[in-house]
Amino acid sequence: MGCEKYKPTFILIAINVAIYIYGAIVSGNAFTTGDGVVYQWGQVNLYVFQGAYYQLFTSMFIHASVVHLTGNMLFLLIFGLRGEEMFSLPEYLTIYLVGGLVGNVLSLVFGPFFISVGASGAIFALFGACVIYGRRSVRQSILGALVYAFFLFFINTGEGVNIVAHLGGLAFGLIVGYLIATRRKPDHEEKARNPYSVAMPF
Repeated sequence: MGCEKYKPTFILIAINVAIYIYGAIVSGNAFTTGDGVVYQWGQVNLYVFQGAYYQLFTSMFIHASVVHLTGNMLFLLIFGLRGEEMFSLPEYLTIYLVGGLVGNVLSLVFGPFFISVGASGAIFALFGACVIYGRRSVRQSILGALVYAFFLFFINTGEGVNIVAHLGGLAFGLIVGYLIATRRKPDHEEKARNPYSVAMPF
């Protein structure tokens, strides 16, 4: 849809990895991010309420450990590349960045003592947008997409997981993906106009 030239997924992965490496150097630990980095650039809600609003954005690029980073980047690779096939670059970046911000703002509202880091909210936004767009764009029922989306959401809950940020990102992605698909022509109309186009399966 227009992302092919820029490959935003690879750029985002590179940024996340580079920031983690920087945090590891500052922390002196390659496996976990030190408290100093987390408290400065992660989302510490008490600090945000005191004026550190930038943390709502920067926390999306901070990860607690190499395992946390690896898991998130794997899902970003999967759903990011899929999103590149479906959305233009502005749409892609809006879903990712605004979706992550929505999740973080909800975390701020519902968890005043939360301390959270990670790109999960933004990645869930991409995931939700891809799932709902894939169904709605061909005018099929979205019920199955919703069930699948919330199933993946629930299996990713657990101790230490910022459920609110995940849910906020997912909800934003579902809404935006649905709206984008609704205003575009169904795939069969595009094929009628361009018989050589091939729809990618989801």
